[in-house]
Amino acid sequence: MAAEERRSWIAMVVAVVAYAVYLVVVLGRAGDSALVDVAYAWPLVWTVVAAVVAAIVLNIASAIAFAEEVEEKDQRDREIYRFGEHAGHSFVVVGAVAALLLALLEADRFWIANAVYLAFVLSALAEGVAKVVAYRRGFGPW
Repeated sequence: MAAEERRSWIAMVVAVVAYAVYLVVVLGRAGDSALVDVAYAWPLVWTVVAAVVAAIVLNIASAIAFAEEVEEKDQRDREIYRFGEHAGHSFVVVGAVAALLLALLEADRFWIANAVYLAFVLSALAEGVAKVVAYRRGFGPW
């Protein structure tokens, strides 16, 4: 498995686990009250920070564990990386547009923040899936 593919798997797993933890915390706090009344900001900040730290630690551990597999990036790796980045960025744009529309509609900050967070998670997943599929099924000029 290429190092970039390992990094993609790590990013996807970390993004899904962090978002799941966030949802469990926020939905657990909601109880019978409305979601917009839940204190969501600190759980959001902490899960994002924890996800970034976890991704860094796991990437370091992966690099140490596979240190003997020295590999240089070739043209294919660079194109797959760029392809994945483009796939992920599309969800960031969709999230930004959704947040803008929610702001224009004067939605509660809860929904705006959650739309942006969900867009980041979907961006990480789209980027990772695009890269893994490109590594597994091949990648060629379109």
